Amino acid sequence: METTQQNNDEIEIDLLELLHVLWSKALVIFLTAAAAGLAVMLVTQLFLTPRYQSTTKMYILTKQNSDTLTSSDLQASEQLTQDCAQMIRSRQVAEAVISNLNLDMKASVLLEKISVETSTDTRIITIHAEDSDPYLACSIANSVRDLAAHEIQNVMNIEAANVFETANIPETPVGPSTVRNTLIGAALGFVAAVAVILISYLMNDTIRTADDVERYLHLSMLGIIPLAETETGNTRKMKAKRRR
Repeated sequence: METTQQNNDEIEIDLLELLHVLWSKALVIFLTAAAAGLAVMLVTQLFLTPRYQSTTKMYILTKQNSDTLTSSDLQASEQLTQDCAQMIRSRQVAEAVISNLNLDMKASVLLEKISVETSTDTRIITIHAEDSDPYLACSIANSVRDLAAHEIQNVMNIEAANVFETANIPETPVGPSTVRNTLIGAALGFVAAVAVILISYLMNDTIRTADDVERYLHLSMLGIIPLAETETGNTRKMKAKRRR
């Protein structure tokens, strides 16, 4: 029991020492975190290309004709929204958009710029398009909506894939987030500074005080011999002048 208590005391003392070391280097840790956050912020603002997102919506509805609408038509249209979402992000639609807008990119690259959202309680499909050019993002979103609606009507033999909301020209980018990246950079700088300080302290086996001798070498101190101050060159010169 006594041995266990002594080990617990040593662990507690070690933790307090580590906290004391970190506290003594608090300014260094703070400056490192601030510098890392500032560096990431500058990189985000100066070197990373902003991304703009444009959104459009389409309404899926099955109906027998333009005059009548039944409950079965509404139920069928709800079931079709998931299928329509898959068709919107199909290679056929992407290639049609590339041809329509004369884009110099592959279908796989264009599909990475397009995302589709559906909901279980609505027949509205939301289409997002992202690009570094806000005007191109708007054109891609509208073109995807129109060409996908045409493809859906042909394949699924439905009439209603109507425009619910046209795409807008985004004014502010959706990414990258300067605030988020700055906080991440500051956090990484903080962790790196703490890790370096702790590792340097733990790897340093220098005996600094009498307590270190008893703690690490398990030897008892009989006494302490003070260091004698050596005479510097300036001190010797002052004494020589006085003798003259």
